[in-house]
Amino acid sequence: MRRVLRLVLHNWPLKLAAVGLATLLYVVLVLSQNSNDWRGQVAIEVRNQPASAVLLGGIKYVTSIRYFAPVDVANRISGDMFSAWIDLSTASPDSSNDFVVAVNVTSPDPQVQVLDWTPRLISVRLDPLREKVVPVQVDSGTAPPGLEVRPPIVDVTQVTVSGTQSNVSQVVAAVARVRIDPSGVSIDQQVDLEAIDARGEAVTQVLLNPLSVRVRILVGSQLQSRSLPVNPIVTGTPATGYDLTSVDVSPLIVTVEGDITTIAALTKIDTQPLSVTGAAFDVTGSVGLVVPPGVDVLGTSTITLTAHVSAATGTQTFSVGPVLSGAREDRTYTLSTDQVLVTLGGSAADLAAVQGASLIVTADVSGLTPGVHEVTLRATLPAGLTVVAISPPTIGVTIGSISPSPPPSAAVP
Repeated sequence: MRRVLRLVLHNWPLKLAAVGLATLLYVVLVLSQNSNDWRGQVAIEVRNQPASAVLLGGIKYVTSIRYFAPVDVANRISGDMFSAWIDLSTASPDSSNDFVVAVNVTSPDPQVQVLDWTPRLISVRLDPLREKVVPVQVDSGTAPPGLEVRPPIVDVTQVTVSGTQSNVSQVVAAVARVRIDPSGVSIDQQVDLEAIDARGEAVTQVLLNPLSVRVRILVGSQLQSRSLPVNPIVTGTPATGYDLTSVDVSPLIVTVEGDITTIAALTKIDTQPLSVTGAAFDVTGSVGLVVPPGVDVLGTSTITLTAHVSAATGTQTFSVGPVLSGAREDRTYTLSTDQVLVTLGGSAADLAAVQGASLIVTADVSGLTPGVHEVTLRATLPAGLTVVAISPPTIGVTIGSISPSPPPSAAVP
């Protein structure tokens, strides 16, 4: 008995492994003998694609799947019972090289066991997203005979092109295409841009920012240039109590060019309006010029305007009773008038703030002896105001002496 037990336990790990392997082979054999093949197309889902890249080309389908399932399940098998995907979380975007990824296939139905599928591997290519700055070019074609055409002027000289690396790398410029009309009409319009490669051919599937530019081309049968003064246009009304006093213009003169007939009729060039509505201080701004059709500005077309705004000034007259300064208690003082007119100058706000107690007119009588004197009046004013006139400027002051009272008589006993 012990011998039998010893034989059973001898090398038991190897014997157990052999039993397990045999069981596995049996299961595989059974599954393979009872497996089914499904042929069709199951779309391969892309998971964890890098946000900074675009997947080039189409993703292939899983076209053949070997599976094991109970007979009742196998009879109703369809493509909806399988899920296929690839994981790009470890992919490195490279527009010039493919890389191979594994295809995964499972079934959401636990009764369906997926054994094999085709393809197991596929090649994909990730094109990284890029952007760069390119110059703006204007294609105006061939000018009609008899017309003078000046070089084009654009408001934006460079644009940003973005897209996949393979497309962006082809772009060398963004072109605005215009055509010169034989009638000689100058061009001033917003034109859509088109990305082009080194051969001048359009590059698609890229984005330009901005999408369009303003193109100006001066065209005429006989062009002439002329210097004209800049006429500043200021609109609006300053805050209450403030006035627009002057406007500074820089530059004062600009040079324009255009058809000789149009240029001859011009005497000045107006600016775009600068608003001073509600302003209580100087207003400075950069504005453009109002250029007639068929006329172009040579050099800068931006004008700096400074509108000077200051408090509005005026005058107002007040009736004030003069007061004495330096009067003595042993003197009597008689004034020729008890009211004088004081005219003040200053801002409307300061004048409106004047009250009776804040305006004092004095006559200085210190050191004057008894008698009749002509005394000049002085006004004490609130800050910001000036004396325009005092009427009369002097007043008569009559000064008298007060006799001392006699001492009281002694009482008779």
